[in-house]
Amino acid sequence: MGSIDLTLIWAGIIGFAVMAYVVLDGFDLGIGILFPTLAVGDERDQAMNSIAPVWDGNETWLVMGGGGLLAVFPLAYAIILPATYPLIIAMLLGLIFRGVAFEFRWRHPRHRPLWDFAFSLGSLVAAFAQGVTLGAILQGIRVENNAYAGGWLDWLSPFSMLTGVAVVIGYALLGATWLIWKTEGSNQSHARRAAFWLGIGTLVALAAVSAATPFLSYDYWRRWFAMPGVLLTAQVPLLVVICAATFFWSLRARSERLPFLIALALFLLSFVGLGISVYPYAVPRAVTIWDAAAPPQSQFFLLVGTLIIIPLILAYTSWAYWVFRGKAGRTGYH
Repeated sequence: MGSIDLTLIWAGIIGFAVMAYVVLDGFDLGIGILFPTLAVGDERDQAMNSIAPVWDGNETWLVMGGGGLLAVFPLAYAIILPATYPLIIAMLLGLIFRGVAFEFRWRHPRHRPLWDFAFSLGSLVAAFAQGVTLGAILQGIRVENNAYAGGWLDWLSPFSMLTGVAVVIGYALLGATWLIWKTEGSNQSHARRAAFWLGIGTLVALAAVSAATPFLSYDYWRRWFAMPGVLLTAQVPLLVVICAATFFWSLRARSERLPFLIALALFLLSFVGLGISVYPYAVPRAVTIWDAAAPPQSQFFLLVGTLIIIPLILAYTSWAYWVFRGKAGRTGYH
C-alpha cells in the first residue's frame, strides 16, 4: 500500500465505531439508568417508545468495535480481554437483561415491575462496567512477553471506580436530554430538571477524571502539560467550559434539541482528551497500535469490506432515525 498507513486508518475506524456506540447506545442506557425515577405508566412508556425503534441497532457499533479489535489488533485484544474479563462478562449480562426486559415488559403486564427493574439494573451494570473498563485500561495493564501478566482483579482501583461512576452519570445525562427532545408533558419537565443536576454531575465527574489521569503516569502528564503541546491541549478544557455554558443556557431557554447535541459534544471532547492521553498506544504504555496490528495484507482485505459496510450501517441507521423522528407517543409498535 506504499506510503498509506493502514494501521492508523484502522485505529481511526475503531475509534469512530467506539465513539458511535457511546453516543448512540449511551442515551438509551441512560434512559434505563433514569427509569426508576420515572412515574409508572405514561412516563415510562413514553421513555421506552422513544428508543424502541433504534436501541438494538445502536449496538451494531459495539460489535464492530470489538470485532475490529480482534481482527486488526489481535495482540491488543489478547491482552485487554483477559485483563477485563469480569467487566466484559458483567457488561454483556447487563445488555442481555436489558434486551430481554425491553420486550417482555410489554408482553407480560402483570410482571412489568420485574422487567422494569431488570431493564434499569441491566442498563446500570452495563454502563458502570464500560466505565470501569475504561479506567482499567487507562491506569495501565501489566504486560510481559506480549501477554497479560496481571491478576483477576487488577482492574479494581479507586480510579476505575471513579471512571465507572463518571460514565453512569454521563449516560444518564444523555438519556435525560434525549427525553427532553423526544417526549412531552410531565416526562419532558421531569427530564429537564434531571438534566440540570446531571449536567452539573457530569462536569464534576469529568473534572475529577481529568484531574486524576495525569497522576497515573508521567507520560500522561507530559502529553497534557509539556510545552509546546499544552497550547493545543488547553483548547479541550476551554471548549468544555464553552459547551457547559451553552448547555445550561439551552435548558433555561427551554430548547428541546440543543441540550442533547451539547451533551454529545461533551462526550466528543472527552473522547478527544482520551485520544490525547493514549495515542499511539493500543494498550497504554505497553503496546503501540503498530505493535498490536495484524499483517498489512489482512488489514487491507478487511478494509475493503469495512468501506462497504460502514456506509450501509450509516445509511440504515440514519433512515431509522428519520422514520421515527418527532415525539414519542404513549403507544408504540409493541
